Amino acid sequence: MSSAVVLDQSFKKIDEIALPKGYDEIKEHNLYLYIKSYLASLRANNAKVKRRGEVSGGGKKPWAQKGGGRARAGSITSPVFVGGGVAHGPNNNKNYDLKVNKKQKRLALEYALKQKAEAGKLYVVDSLNIASGKTKDANKVLKTLNEKSTLLVAQSIQDEKTFLAYRNLQDCYFIDASEMNAYLVAAFHSIIIEKTVFEMFLDSKHSGKEEK
Repeated sequence: MSSAVVLDQSFKKIDEIALPKGYDEIKEHNLYLYIKSYLASLRANNAKVKRRGEVSGGGKKPWAQKGGGRARAGSITSPVFVGGGVAHGPNNNKNYDLKVNKKQKRLALEYALKQKAEAGKLYVVDSLNIASGKTKDANKVLKTLNEKSTLLVAQSIQDEKTFLAYRNLQDCYFIDASEMNAYLVAAFHSIIIEKTVFEMFLDSKHSGKEEK
């Protein structure tokens, strides 16, 4: 059974919290579908070419239909002419959005958390507050874990000093509970989450009880 590591305020291990048994039954495909949808939603979709009806000119037939020994042509906006429209080019009206329902989003997040727990990279702490508001103090506690990258999840980002303390740290991202999603959890090497958020997430009536 997967477990989260409980830390004290010095970010030293003091206990473990087991994840619900239902997490072990969640399929990885849920995470795959969510990440695919998340990345698709980030596509700028601004590549655009002009079709033959969008380029200027073309009001007059270039040459007579017959007698010139050349192939017939009706407009210089045709793709065969230099400066004409582009055939089969990209158009920015394509919709790349991929639908993922609420249930799959939930299962994807639970699977991502389970992955981190299995790797020993899911940490729970009472509070992420840095009273001094100094980056060096935030860096000092994070160095205790010695992780490559860290996602920090607080119940809410109301303390400006704490936000400023973590903001300039490299490979560190500080968010509140409402911003947590499966992509962010999977993208970072480790995750540190406040205990109130973690317990609230586990106590949700859907946690670990969804049809897999």
